[in-house]
Amino acid sequence: MLSPRTRRTLASAGMAIAVSSALLGPVAPTQADATTPAATASARLNLGAPDLPETRTEQVLAPGVTLTAIHRGAQDSSLFWTAEVAIPSDSPDPDAPSSALSSQVDAHKVAAKLKAAGVDSRVEQVISPQLADAGGQLGYRVRAGHFTAKADGASLVARIKAAGYASSLVYTGWDGDSGSIGQTRGPWNLDVVTIDPRQYHGELAADFGPDLETPETTSRLAAAQHALAGVNAGFFVFDPAAGAPGDPAGVGVYNGKTLREPVGDRPGLILNGETNASSIQRLTWRGDVSAAAASIPLTGINRDPGLVRNCGEKGEQPTELPQQDVTCTNPNEVVAFTPDFGATTPSGSGLEVTVDARGTVTAVASTRGTTVPAGGRTVQATGTSIPRLRALAHVGQKLHVSADVLGENGRPLHTTKDTSVVNGGPMLVKDGQEDVTARQDGLVHQGDSNSFYYGWVHKRNPRTFAGTDAQGRTLLVTADGRSTDSLGLSLKEEADVAQSLRMVQAMNLDGGGSTTAVAGGSVVNTPSGTSERPVGDALLVLPGRDGQDRRP
Repeated sequence: MLSPRTRRTLASAGMAIAVSSALLGPVAPTQADATTPAATASARLNLGAPDLPETRTEQVLAPGVTLTAIHRGAQDSSLFWTAEVAIPSDSPDPDAPSSALSSQVDAHKVAAKLKAAGVDSRVEQVISPQLADAGGQLGYRVRAGHFTAKADGASLVARIKAAGYASSLVYTGWDGDSGSIGQTRGPWNLDVVTIDPRQYHGELAADFGPDLETPETTSRLAAAQHALAGVNAGFFVFDPAAGAPGDPAGVGVYNGKTLREPVGDRPGLILNGETNASSIQRLTWRGDVSAAAASIPLTGINRDPGLVRNCGEKGEQPTELPQQDVTCTNPNEVVAFTPDFGATTPSGSGLEVTVDARGTVTAVASTRGTTVPAGGRTVQATGTSIPRLRALAHVGQKLHVSADVLGENGRPLHTTKDTSVVNGGPMLVKDGQEDVTARQDGLVHQGDSNSFYYGWVHKRNPRTFAGTDAQGRTLLVTADGRSTDSLGLSLKEEADVAQSLRMVQAMNLDGGGSTTAVAGGSVVNTPSGTSERPVGDALLVLPGRDGQDRRP
């Protein structure tokens, strides 16, 4: 079995890769598809009202690999479209953004002003399900109108705008309110890829494409590796203002090489491609750059110096704690780059040291931006770190760069060429019990009036998550959302579903527009955007070579 990195290396060298023709087209199930209602109450998803109909369609993609499509519930006539009003901040800062939630007093002030402008509105208290370290009362929202179709609310949104407020149309089926979370009637659509390491003879791996800084769609990543199945994986940089698009926003280990450092102690999904077992651990890291008897700390790997997506590093502003979808800054950094990053390293002021494959310094440049030599690396420094790196690195001397991902025991994670680690968060299930650590993993934003939490955690969204069951099988799960045909999952519902699938450990991966499931060469779910979104990396179920077991 060729690893993803080996295949990329051969392809870049113009060498052909021989693959059985049976692996190039859609995967035919090895047995007839079965569409049946869930057999027992214990097998049904704990999602929505308990009496909902649920069907499951299973395909065997290969021995030990199944794809199960789950449809639960039906259209709910009690759900409707409504206009949600953006409530202006009570901050003295005139540029402070509006938010979906506010205090009861401020919400009623907005409702009164809308009424004076001829718009009937309502103030609703938002109570979120209790998680391990967050939840409860989030605040108050202002809504107006009740529409069967989204288009019917356009004129009301215009009237609200004329009254001085921004608003958008939302579907009440996307609410994750405590009072409705166990009563909604759906519908929901999920896809579950199950990998049994006792029968599966391929390789479970993560891949990011030709380089880190170029996003690729999940289907393209899967096709390039002739994968039986795959799902999108970790969070990544999406906005160029936050760094290099496609760069993992958290830990990234591929073919045993650490190509991106962890964020705080957020969880990572660890894949052992040799045994096809997986696990979840909270990961940290340490790194340094050393020459002779001196060394300086390494602050990052394969990312734009000064920009840390999702935060969680020492010396950052405004916080050293993880903060989901926030870009923290640090003007004084030492960041190492490998050839995996891209064609050239980030350019700008600072210092850059080039190290060849033998570990010898070949160049010291007073500006940043160059090509990383094959088998070598470069090290960039900014701010107060510039003189420290300059004093350490001289042309012709040896320079050693080390970076260790640390497991929960504080020891370096044992990796081989078959090891992959992808980032994510928060935790969903630990030791068989729900353990949704939203605050610890950066989903509670300081000074945000809970609006980020409301949209990201509380509301239903497309989700991707992964974990293992008591039998040691790995489950890769996607749930469609942001549609009236598939509502998506709140974070609490995501944990409920993981436990319903009898997962004993589970963690959230990137979701929203990134959520994609691929099998047999095709996208099998319905991504929420108008087209499939390019992502940073994907989890791939790779076939054995000519049907043979790749393992010794």
